[in-house]
Amino acid sequence: MNNIEETLWNYIDGNCTPDEQSAISKLIAGDEAYRIKYQELLALNKEFAAIELDEPPMAFTYNVIEAIRTEQAQVPLKAAINKRIIMGITIFFVLTLTGFLIYALTSMNWSGQSIPDLAVKVPANFKMPDVSAHISKPVVEGFMFFDVVLALYLFDTFLRRKNVPKQVN
Repeated sequence: MNNIEETLWNYIDGNCTPDEQSAISKLIAGDEAYRIKYQELLALNKEFAAIELDEPPMAFTYNVIEAIRTEQAQVPLKAAINKRIIMGITIFFVLTLTGFLIYALTSMNWSGQSIPDLAVKVPANFKMPDVSAHISKPVVEGFMFFDVVLALYLFDTFLRRKNVPKQVN
């Protein structure tokens, strides 16, 4: 845009001071180039005023929000969890706990108990590997504490899933 157009648009829009308005009106009356350009810009301004602005329909916002809501509902977070990984972790902990239970039962002193038949059924050359050098009491207690907390968490999740009513879409 050149200087003449800027000046005339300011005059048409009413963004000029009263002194500038009187100077521009004298230029329009006296200068042919200013008057022709002013007529063109005034006609263009009237056309702009006559144009109706497109408005979105009344339900536009509602439709957009519903589209977002259905898009999020299509991919729930639980669908992204791989069931094989959860099963593998569960099997690991079950086997580890079973191993600890077997170790605890075989390392007990059964001679003071009234179960003499159990000692006869164990072969004489059967010997458990010595893992006491690798596993200390705090490590075992920490592992058992972690397993108990994990079991309580899973049990709580299971109970909460039962109590959640099915949502109707």
